[in-house]
Amino acid sequence: MDTHQKALQINLDASHYGTFAEIGAGQEVARWFFRVGAASGTIATTMSAYDATVSDAIYGPTERYVSRQRLVKMLDHEYRLLLERLEAARGGRVKFFAFADTVTARSFTRHGETHGWMGIRFQAAPKAPPSQIVIHVRMLDRDNVSQQEALGVIGVNLIHAALSLHTDPASIIAAFMDNLTTDRIEVDTITFDGPAFTGVDNRVMSLQLVQQGLTEAAMFTAGGEAVQAAEVLYKKPILVVRGSFRPITNATLDLIESAREQFAREHQTQAGPAVVLTEMTLRHLAEQDVIHPRDFLDRADTLGALGLTVLISNYARYFRLASYLVRQTQQQVAIAMGLRRLREMFDEKYYTDLDGGILEAFGRMFKNDLKLYIYPVSEDGRVRPVTAATLEVAPHLRHLYAHLLHNGHIVDIRGYRREYQEIYAREVLACIRSGDPRWERMVPPRVVCMVKERKLFDWRG
Repeated sequence: MDTHQKALQINLDASHYGTFAEIGAGQEVARWFFRVGAASGTIATTMSAYDATVSDAIYGPTERYVSRQRLVKMLDHEYRLLLERLEAARGGRVKFFAFADTVTARSFTRHGETHGWMGIRFQAAPKAPPSQIVIHVRMLDRDNVSQQEALGVIGVNLIHAALSLHTDPASIIAAFMDNLTTDRIEVDTITFDGPAFTGVDNRVMSLQLVQQGLTEAAMFTAGGEAVQAAEVLYKKPILVVRGSFRPITNATLDLIESAREQFAREHQTQAGPAVVLTEMTLRHLAEQDVIHPRDFLDRADTLGALGLTVLISNYARYFRLASYLVRQTQQQVAIAMGLRRLREMFDEKYYTDLDGGILEAFGRMFKNDLKLYIYPVSEDGRVRPVTAATLEVAPHLRHLYAHLLHNGHIVDIRGYRREYQEIYAREVLACIRSGDPRWERMVPPRVVCMVKERKLFDWRG
């Protein structure tokens, strides 16, 4: 169905009735319902409050007008008014909804990041308690008119999907991009709430956004709350650790804690301590090219138990991850990794599709003063672990490597625990699945308890 057909189908369905409140970029969503005709069957009221004083008078004061908090206040206010005014007259036969968005689009004076929050609160049945979908969008068109057009289309898609597909959340996500492309708009955050979505885990929905290609990265907190990157990373130093975390081991936790302490010593700022992200790519989550939600949640649960925020991405190469991170903050960004991953980074076969090869990749990666913290590794029976300082790279790359070392872009992690050098996640997972109790000495105690209590990772006691 195209956008016209979706809007008209809703207008002709007498069982839905609602209100529209839009701030920024015009009344783009409501306009579709007026344009196709029969809007009186759907729209109770539309409104827009561009002036900050007027907006505050209606919805209450706020620090940021384009934010999740402002959107939720808009939905609260509009849905409550809708019920107060119309429930007695229509409540027995109508399913009410309130749609809202707050957006900053490209304009004559604004040429930076253009984005917005959009949501719908709706009843799945007459007189039922409301359910809700909230999304964050990035608008990627280069002109204001195109951005407004894309905003209107995705707004109609959201309303239509919520009202007709709420029994299948994955289909709702797929429907967002109907009549759009990811070159025009990106959806990087989504939350489902309410009785229509009982049993829906928003972490799995965040994964769906990346899997279905609506965004390259999605994030959720240790508590499992789906968040937009700027809510967590704005003006904060960032430290990222990439891995499969299946499960997180004492060695990985030592890497995180050692890098965190060293990062704090070397980059003390008024912005406060670094935000630590544990990143999993789709490749790390897949087993035989299939991502199993239960296996994903096992990893997310154990990371959350340790207070770690999770980033899911489709950034196979580090320079793309680095570009994403520096877009979120003006503070220092660092990536902590084991030495084997550093060695892989200097394998030129990963950059054959780039015109500039490995030089182009590293130029993109380190142009914003990115720093790599390297965790040493014991290998080949050596008494001393291999470190960033002792790593040998291909002869024709030695000057490049020496440059990165000399300028502090690659540094060794100090203060690590030598006794964790022989812990490997694959061996730990094999022990968990076979019932070999040796894994319990290789994993943080809190994770050990969780694995046993919930039988995570196919644990056999």
